[in-house]
Formats: sequence, structure tokens, C-alpha cells
Amino acid sequence: MIKIIVADDHELIREGLRKVFSRESDIELIETAKDASEASEYCKKYDVDVFIVDFNMPGRSGLELIARLKSLKPKLPVLVLSMMPERDVALRAFKAGAAGFVSKESAADEIVVAVRKVATGAKYVSAAVAEHLAGTIGSKDLEVAHDALSDRELQVVQLIASGQRTRQISEQLNLSISTIATYRRRISEKLNVRSDVEITRYAIEHGLAK
Repeated sequence: MIKIIVADDHELIREGLRKVFSRESDIELIETAKDASEASEYCKKYDVDVFIVDFNMPGRSGLELIARLKSLKPKLPVLVLSMMPERDVALRAFKAGAAGFVSKESAADEIVVAVRKVATGAKYVSAAVAEHLAGTIGSKDLEVAHDALSDRELQVVQLIASGQRTRQISEQLNLSISTIATYRRRISEKLNVRSDVEITRYAIEHGLAK
């Protein structure tokens, strides 16, 4: 039996995955977490075979959560789900320690296949992700401005695009207002934008908005 935990801040996603896995005789969903804090606690509390993580978690980013889970249990396979374009998050997720990446738009069957694959200790990469990763090796033509963003800067872009102000972002990320201001300046330089409106427009145009 493959024991799993799902961490996603959307109740509909959590319940949808619960229904998906309830149909599988070899997979047992032990618990669902609504945020990174719960996910970390469940990781320490339960011994599971696969941890499924939403890339866009509130508070601590999905990348930070992957790192946290891997620090708690280095051998635990982490499967990442995301609504963001595969080209923009797959490589970041794998670098953070993920064992697999699946788009939330994927069919339920693919998510089940991915869980079984990473549970064996193997990596799971969809055909679309594999094609992108192979196609971008050594290629400058497919690079975009936001490739230059750090993981934290990307997270700040998403929060700005969701309508949050500097103070709200600083509170959510537990960082000082001056630190967030520094991130904003770097983002503006890297994306060649001047305002929150332009940052939001860029995020929407490139599928970065949550």
C-alpha cells in the first residue's frame, strides 16, 4: 500500500484528489494539509511513501516546503502539482528536490501513475515536461525575462499579481518591508517593469498569476 499526504490550499483540489485516490486499491490518502505549516507537522507525524505538494502554497512557497520536507525526511519522494506553465516551474521544482512534477490540468490517471512511479524511488516527468527540458538545454532562444528571477522573487511576483501590497506580503512571508521593497526593485529591473500594474500584467501574460 502506497501511503500519501496531500498539501494544497484549495479545498476543492484536496477533496478531488481524495476521490481520485479512493478508487485506487494500492493507494491510501492518510491526511490532507491546507498550508505549509500543517504539511510540515504531518510530515513529522506520519510515515508515508509520497508527499504531494501544491507549488503555490500560501506563506512558505512550494519550493521552500519541498526543501523543508526533504530536510525532515531526505528519502521522502515529493510530487509537485502546479497550475503554472510547466516550463516555468518544473526545473525549479526538481532543483529543490522534487521527485516528480504534474500539472493540475493533467488527467487523474496521470497523477495516479506519477504517485506510483515516485513511490518506487524513480523520477516522474510527463512527456510535455521532458520535451521542454530537453528542448531548452543550451538554448537561449526560449529564455524569458522571468527565468532570471530567484525563487523568492517569483513568489513575490505572484503575490503582487494576486493584489497584495508590500505590508501584506511582508507579513505573509515573515520578511521586513525593506526586504520586500528590495525584491520589488530587483523584479522591476529583471522584468523591465515600473509598477504593480505592469508586474501583474506580465504575470498574467506569462501564466505566472495564481
